[in-house]
Amino acid sequence: MVRVEQLMTRDLACVEATQAVSVAANLMRIRKIGSLLVKRGEELVGIVTESDIVRKVVAFHLSPEFIHVEQIMSSPIVSIDESESIFEAAGIMQAAHTRHLVVGNESHVFGMLSVRDLLAPVAKDEL
Repeated sequence: MVRVEQLMTRDLACVEATQAVSVAANLMRIRKIGSLLVKRGEELVGIVTESDIVRKVVAFHLSPEFIHVEQIMSSPIVSIDESESIFEAAGIMQAAHTRHLVVGNESHVFGMLSVRDLLAPVAKDEL
C-alpha cells in the first residue's frame, strides 16, 4: 500500500500572511507549484492556492498588488499523518473539499500532499 510519506513534497514553500497576492503568485510561478503555506511569523496559519487567487482576486477584478495573502488564504489547514495511506488522504481531501493536505502533526510539518501527487502511483501503475 502506498503511504503519504512516499508521495509528499518535502521542499515546502511559504509566504508571509501580510505579503501581496502578486508576490505569492510570482513565487508559485518561479517554483512551478500551485500552493504556498502561509505563515505569520513562525506560526503556520493557512494555505493559498492558484485557485484562491483566481476565484477570490482575478474573478472580482481586484488588484493582486493591494490584496494581502491572509485575505484570501484557506484556514485552518487540513492535515494528515505521514504514515496514512493515499486512500485515506483522498478521502480527507474529498470530505474537506480541498486539493492539498499538510503532512505532519500539531508540532511539526513534514511536507505537503496534493491531488497531483496522488496521481503518481496511477501513472506508474503501482496501485
